Amino acid sequence: MLTTNPHLYIRRPSPTTAEFTVTTCPRLTIPLRLALLLILLLRISTITAAITTIYARFFLDPSSPHVQPAASPLSLLIQGDIFPLLTHALYTLHASPAGQFLFSTLEPVPSWALLLSSSAAIYVALFAQLHTTESLLVLRGLGIQTSTGGGGVQRARTRFIPTEKIRDVLINEAFRGFEVRYYLVVVVEGEEDVVVVFPKLLPRKKIVEAVWRGVRGCLFEGEGNGMNGRAEKGHV
Repeated sequence: MLTTNPHLYIRRPSPTTAEFTVTTCPRLTIPLRLALLLILLLRISTITAAITTIYARFFLDPSSPHVQPAASPLSLLIQGDIFPLLTHALYTLHASPAGQFLFSTLEPVPSWALLLSSSAAIYVALFAQLHTTESLLVLRGLGIQTSTGGGGVQRARTRFIPTEKIRDVLINEAFRGFEVRYYLVVVVEGEEDVVVVFPKLLPRKKIVEAVWRGVRGCLFEGEGNGMNGRAEKGHV
C-alpha cells in the first residue's frame, strides 16, 4: 500500500516548460494519508525516545536536583535560549511514566550498546525512505534539470544542464542479468560519460519513451507531445 511500481506524471505549466516525475508513491488516498501520518508519528516517537534515553543515561545526574527554568518556555523560545528549554523538556519526558518505564527497561543494557542502538534508531527514523521520486524539468531555451528526491530529511540531489551543453537526448538499452533495460540519457558536451535520467528507478520502456518524446518536443521542436502549448497534466 505504501509503494507501487514506478509511474509517470507529466506537468506542463507553460508552453515552454515541462516536468516529468517518476515515483513509486501511490495515489494519496485517505487510507494512505492515515498510514503516512502514523509513520510520521512513529518517526517522531522513535527520535524522542532515543534522545531521551541518551540524555538519561549520559547527561542526567540523579544526585543533582532538577532546576526549573527561571522563565516560561514561551519566553525562552522567544529569547532563543534553547538549551534550558531542551533540558527541561528532556527531564520532563524522562520523569513521565513512559520515560521511567523505558529507562528501567533499558537499564541493564551496556552504555555502548545503548548509544549505538539509539543512534541507529535516530538515523533510521530520519533517513528511511518509503518511496523514491525522480524528476526531469525541461525549460526551453535554458536547459534541463534532473532531480533525485530523498527520504526523511534528505535533500534532493539536482543538476542543471544548460541548453548549449546538451548534444542530444537518447534512449539506450543495457542488459541486466537476462533482462533488457531501457534508460534515458543526456549527452553533454565536453563530458565522456552520459547523464542517466531516473538512475535509481530505471522505469519501464513505455515511460522512458514518453519522457523522451516530451523532452525532445519541448527542448528542440517547441511542440511537445501534442499538447499544443497548453498547461496540462498527464499520468502513465
